Amino acid sequence: MTAETAPRWGSTLDSVVVYAQGALCRRLARGSVPPEGRVRVTGLPRSLDPGSLRARVLGPSGVRVTEARVEVEAPGTDAGGPPDALRHEFERLRDAYAAAEARRDRHLGLIAEVTGLRPVPPARRRDDPQHRRTPVDAWLELGDFVDERLTGLHTRLTELEQALRDAEHEFTVAADRLDRASTDAPSAHVDTTVSALLTLTGAADDEVELDLEYGVPGAVWVPAYRLTHRQGDDTGRLVLRASVAQRTGEDWTGVRIALATADLRRRTDLPRLRSVRIGRRQSAPEPSGWREPPAGLSDLFTGYGAAGPRPASGAAAPGSAAGGVPEIDRYGEVPPPPSVGPGGPVMPPPPASQGFGAPPPAPGGAYGAAPAPPGARPRAARPSFAAPAPAAMVPAAPGAPAGAAPAPPPPPVTGPPQPSGAELDYAALVLSGPDEPGGRRGRLFPASPFDGVTAEYRRRAEAVASLPLPGHAVRPRASAGSFDHRFDAAARADVPSDGTWHTVTVAEIPVGLRTEYLCVPSVEPTVYATLVLSNATDQALLAGPVEVTVDDDFLLTAALPTLAPGGVRRVGLGPAEGIRVTRRTNLRESTAGLRNNVTVLDHDVHVELANRLARPVTVEVRERVPVASEPDVRIEERAGWTAPADGGPEQHAPGTRLWRVELPAGGTTALDGGYEIRIPAGKALVGGNRRS
Repeated sequence: MTAETAPRWGSTLDSVVVYAQGALCRRLARGSVPPEGRVRVTGLPRSLDPGSLRARVLGPSGVRVTEARVEVEAPGTDAGGPPDALRHEFERLRDAYAAAEARRDRHLGLIAEVTGLRPVPPARRRDDPQHRRTPVDAWLELGDFVDERLTGLHTRLTELEQALRDAEHEFTVAADRLDRASTDAPSAHVDTTVSALLTLTGAADDEVELDLEYGVPGAVWVPAYRLTHRQGDDTGRLVLRASVAQRTGEDWTGVRIALATADLRRRTDLPRLRSVRIGRRQSAPEPSGWREPPAGLSDLFTGYGAAGPRPASGAAAPGSAAGGVPEIDRYGEVPPPPSVGPGGPVMPPPPASQGFGAPPPAPGGAYGAAPAPPGARPRAARPSFAAPAPAAMVPAAPGAPAGAAPAPPPPPVTGPPQPSGAELDYAALVLSGPDEPGGRRGRLFPASPFDGVTAEYRRRAEAVASLPLPGHAVRPRASAGSFDHRFDAAARADVPSDGTWHTVTVAEIPVGLRTEYLCVPSVEPTVYATLVLSNATDQALLAGPVEVTVDDDFLLTAALPTLAPGGVRRVGLGPAEGIRVTRRTNLRESTAGLRNNVTVLDHDVHVELANRLARPVTVEVRERVPVASEPDVRIEERAGWTAPADGGPEQHAPGTRLWRVELPAGGTTALDGGYEIRIPAGKALVGGNRRS
């Protein structure tokens, strides 16, 4: 059985783990194992990473997967699907808009022609003693004609401009719909499908269930919350939600979603440290299996090169793919064809040859690399094995005169060539055919990980990372710090591949909650309501927007800071109009000491609080006393407030003092405090002593 005749198994997307950037998808497929053991599983997205494909057999059966490969097919598409309908509607409205604009422009041309009509007097004859007279009625008739004609034309112009605005609006709406359409369907006339070709070993005709796992780019998420609280309760309901955006090329319909803060692209291979020995005896290098190409390899293609260029097959049009229809992007634009010269299409120059036995590059350069532009940063040298092109085929430098002497050849290689890690990755090497440049024929080189179409799909998918974030949203990697967390959604969800934000409910997190009121009357005579959240779970709450609902009434959307397990943070809810605060200060300056050599600045602080709410409240009043930096300046405080405890959840400025007061419903209280500043008589405070 060949790969083309292998039975096709359909697959369904079961679960997705969305990382900080990118996602790991899991598909399930079921079927009977054929006698030959070759199975093709369809339904994979075009933007998947081929190196991330993993396949295994679920259950205790004796069947196992021995090989898994990613293959791309291009069967014909069925016209008339939803993406084709959107594209056709877009193209129709684009043509309608262009036609309306052309009609408006032609009408403007008619108005300009009519406006330019002017009466021209008859030419003077040679024998006439004076200019010939023109009837006034003719001038008036021409003016009436121009006015009547312009009135009708301007009326028609108003209608045409309104039609143009309507066509522009419809065209803009269609363009937005096409741009927001799901990328699960192909955006070109040639549908490229991706499948996994698996080789199974074990008992034939057994029905097994396969689990396929692969990574895709183009998926991001940010956390969001919804907090429900009732006044007077010590607990609340905090619902963790996630704003997910993806453009992976497949719709996530009814899948189990998990959210992780880890970096999917972070390398996980362990570093290998090589020993450094001092002396003549060194350890033998590990055998790599690499061998130099055999002598006379280029002579094998002498006859092929003498036969001339291969004739074009299928008469493919410029810009078409292998004689097929030209590639069209989602907006219907056809890429420009290659430039045509006197002898036919001018193709871009072939890449530099990558054969073995190349001379070493200049310091800081790479083998076969183009010279760097002035001011560019030097790239790290990557050992490759590029054979120099023949002298007759070396192109002259840009701007060099014809017949200029070629550059001197680089110094020869001393010692055997050292292959790099890419050349030693034998599973990724591809044998170059006879159509390759002379230095690559018949040799193994690392294959490009993505072709042009796949690279375009991946470029569109990775554009999701540049989406503007919702309000107060923070990237998971920025809020998670050096720890990684994972959150599993409680129910299945749908996220289309349209590149816009979608809200997914993850889980409900129990939190401790209490309401406190905070005021700093020395800065502002306003009392603010706050919610003190305590995280009693073993998972961290990442920073993000939180919608606060108090007593079933939406209050505001605030920014929730990162809350570690066991952490306590405060979230502001805005001013509390039901609590009033008043602050008065009194400063008395006097002298003390044996000879009145000490200036005493006595500060009295009086704060009054009034609770106009129908429930008792806890109010925290913050004051600040000066901090002395001079050894001969003393500050003596009077009892009444306390200093904040060190190591708390909040960072306080030096000299902060706190009052915590329990106010009953409708109650009032007065707080008194103060401090004395004792300074030598010859000194004074910066800015004057008379300050509150």
